[in-house]
Amino acid sequence: MHFIVCLKPVPKPGAVKVDPETHTLRRESAELILNPPDLYALEMAVALKEKHGGKVTALMMGPPNAADLLREAYALGADEMVLLSDRAFAGSDTLATSYVLSQAIRKLEPYDLVLMGKASIDGETAQVGPETAAWLKQPSLTQVKALWPEDGLWVAVRFFEGFEEEVEFRGPAVITVEPEVNEPRPPSLKRMLAVRALEPRVLSAEDLDCNLEKTGLAGSPTQVLGVFTPSYDREREVLTGEAEEVVEKLVSLLRTRGLI
Repeated sequence: MHFIVCLKPVPKPGAVKVDPETHTLRRESAELILNPPDLYALEMAVALKEKHGGKVTALMMGPPNAADLLREAYALGADEMVLLSDRAFAGSDTLATSYVLSQAIRKLEPYDLVLMGKASIDGETAQVGPETAAWLKQPSLTQVKALWPEDGLWVAVRFFEGFEEEVEFRGPAVITVEPEVNEPRPPSLKRMLAVRALEPRVLSAEDLDCNLEKTGLAGSPTQVLGVFTPSYDREREVLTGEAEEVVEKLVSLLRTRGLI
């Protein structure tokens, strides 16, 4: 079996930098970490590999400095590392990102399942999984908490509107994994030592046969038009007097401001 896990490099909380011209995150200069929800997808894929055989490919779109995060994924159980890195990908929204991922996934055929986290902590849209499935014209299952093969099919247990449902489907398919459904393992010391001699396979837009009109800012129908730091102007008014008098003043003040 071949499991592809899509991982996202996200800025470490508190280290976010925004390009003042494009209003997009400066990932190449930020301190990056693996998107925490993606770790549950990676653990699910590695556990499936250990139980049923096969390999796990860690797939990431990001700047060159994201390569160390792929090495971290290798230490966590991935077998192959693929980095999609090209200036043409900069500024991609979820639609452009899913397009690039789908182009890469086609290059990695054959495969059984594509797994990814439910959402990223820097976007929280939860759109990339279903959009990638749409580009690939494959089934999409979201909020999956358990997954196993059975009689030539796959069975998934997923959250659905406050309930759980069990779904049977045929692969290949794109799965988004619900956070905290397993316990991601610690990195293997043996793998940490081995990966120091390994380099991720790096693929560009040309390698993926990408239509550049569908990547980066050009391929992103949703864009940030402005970024600002919110400011708060506060007023303070001290009410004095006897208790009943203060209550009357407070009620009158709230009515004046339309709060009651």
